Formats: sequence, C-alpha cells, structure tokens
Amino acid sequence: MTQETGKEYHQTIFTTCETLMKLLGQLPVPVISVVTGVAAAAGCQLVASSDIVVATPQSSYSTPGASVGLFCHTPGIPLARRVSRAMSGYMLLTGLSISGEEAYNAGLVSRLVPEQDIQTEVDRICSAIAGKPRGVIALGKRFYRKQIEMPLNSAYPAGGEVMLHNLWFKDAQEGITAFKEKRKPSFTHSDETVQ
Repeated sequence: MTQETGKEYHQTIFTTCETLMKLLGQLPVPVISVVTGVAAAAGCQLVASSDIVVATPQSSYSTPGASVGLFCHTPGIPLARRVSRAMSGYMLLTGLSISGEEAYNAGLVSRLVPEQDIQTEVDRICSAIAGKPRGVIALGKRFYRKQIEMPLNSAYPAGGEVMLHNLWFKDAQEGITAFKEKRKPSFTHSDETVQ
C-alpha cells in the first residue's frame, strides 16, 4: 500500500465516521446508546454524539489515541461539546479511562443503572418518548442541537420563533385542549399545523 493509497483509505474511514456521527443528530428520533463495557475512541465519540446514554457503573470511557501516537481529534469534537473542558481535556490529553460513575457525573452518561436493569430503563425511556407527538419530538431535537451552538442572545429569539411555530401544530393544540379538558390527548404524530 502506497502512502497515497493509505491516505485515501483512511480518509474514507474518517469521512464515513463523520457522516455517521452527524447523522445521529439529524435523525428525527432520539438516539439512545447503551454502554455496559468499554467505549474507547470512536466508541466514546458515538456515546458523546448520542441524545441519551444509559450505562452501567462498570462501563468505562476513554479517548486513548495519543497513547499510540494518533490524537483522538474527531472523537474530541462531540466529547468537548458534551462534558466540561476540564473533563474532555483530561480524557483527550491523558488517554486515561473514566468510570461509568465519573462519566455520569461529568454529563457524558444520562442514566447509570445496574446491568440487570439496563433493558428496563431503556424501555422506560422509550415509552416516555413514544408517548409524545413524533413531530414535536423531531422539531425539539432539531432545535435543541442547533441552539447548543448558539450564543444566548441568539438562542432565545430563535427558540421563541420555533416555539411559536410549534404552538400551531395540530398535536400542540390537541395537547392543550386535552389538558384543559383533563383527558389524555389523541395525537396525530405529525408536524401538520392548524393554519
């Protein structure tokens, strides 16, 4: 394999990984990762790119690339956006693993449960999400990810515009009416508006 052939091969891998990680944010449904073992390098990147992470205390997370001479540049992108600079710097610069509990405390993991309770917790989360209107969840996820990168003075007016748009979804109007009438809403699970 020549250096040029090797570069093309590795570029294809990096591009494919980037496409996958960005796709997680573009999917209209929440992406839930489950970690019961080791999430290292691109595995840690996948975890940091997910919307919700359910893990066990025995799980571990690392970005060990620098230890073999290849810094975890791309895994560091979602990691630095998910946890504090102190934690992402520690993980990226040392390559040392953090435990499930440390990951939970750092904000990398959403829920920390014993391994025997993983499926029950994932089912509980999925049930809570499935009970919400799909169009509203898709809109919410899209704006949530967008606003994280925005300055506060831009995020509030943009959020108000999205919320105003959301208010006219048929499902939002149904939810408000059902709340007033003290009944369970009957959602259409679309993003259709009343106007």
